[in-house]
Amino acid sequence: MEKMKLKLLYADLKSDIEVIEKELETALNSSSHLLNDASLHLLQAGGKRIRPVFVLLSAKMGRYEIDRVKHIAVPLELIHMASLVHDDVIDDSEMRRGERTVKAQWNNRVAMYTGDFIFARALEHVTVIEHPRVHQILARTMVEIVNGEVIQIEDKFRLDQNIKDYFRRIKRKTALLIESSCELGAIVGEVEPENVRRLKRYGYFVGMSFQIVDDILDFTATDKELGKPAGSDLLQGNITLPALLLKDDPHVRPYIDKAIEGTLTEEERKELLKLVRKSNAILEAAKISDKYLKKALKEVEALPPHPMKKKLRDIALFMGKRKF
Repeated sequence: MEKMKLKLLYADLKSDIEVIEKELETALNSSSHLLNDASLHLLQAGGKRIRPVFVLLSAKMGRYEIDRVKHIAVPLELIHMASLVHDDVIDDSEMRRGERTVKAQWNNRVAMYTGDFIFARALEHVTVIEHPRVHQILARTMVEIVNGEVIQIEDKFRLDQNIKDYFRRIKRKTALLIESSCELGAIVGEVEPENVRRLKRYGYFVGMSFQIVDDILDFTATDKELGKPAGSDLLQGNITLPALLLKDDPHVRPYIDKAIEGTLTEEERKELLKLVRKSNAILEAAKISDKYLKKALKEVEALPPHPMKKKLRDIALFMGKRKF
């Protein structure tokens, strides 16, 4: 239902999203049957295609040509997809979007090489764009995403981390790619430099809000809605904002410790979820997400009059207020 609501927000981009979808399928084609099957397995699992949408909307603020813009939208979605394949290896995840992950369907080695292949395809696809700054931004984005993955490994199971550590991690994990989607879409659309910077900041703030909401939903949504057990982040050793806000709570801490140790039973997982859902941590985390969302909306308001402003505003509000 939530995915349907999102698609309604950018229904007028449907034909261009279909172009992106076909380009993604073409980009993932490989002479290796194994790589082909593994890559398409991920593609067919679906996704919101948020990053391509931000590329398209930002480009529409200037001179919009889908045959040019697609060469930015596709690589950014490929980078996102590749990072998911690697994340599932790091987190030892069996399920994503209600489907078996590449590492679960095949194995870790196949998953790592599949992620590498998708990263390489992203670089290959963007070569059509003859703009040094575009390549510099994309390269920087990829470097920071990999740094983020390493930071996530270093922070796993660490309860001595603070909220600043968490923000540093989600910036690289999520916000940076949305920021780059807005910035690169605007550059390729030849948007005025001042507005490129506004769209870049908008993407960063939306990305931060989006990830915080995602981390809240990992505790508040149902297993069915998530397509995986609620509380999976904590069970995998990823200490997200709600857990950080509750780590010193004497009623919750014993369950967090057991989750980190890998000794939490199914009944205890359900009890942990009840405690987290009733706590103030969910409201506090939502307030922090809202602060980022308000900053994103402020950047939209600063943009010159344009029909796309409402789209940017509506999508930001949806992402910051979604239920799963």
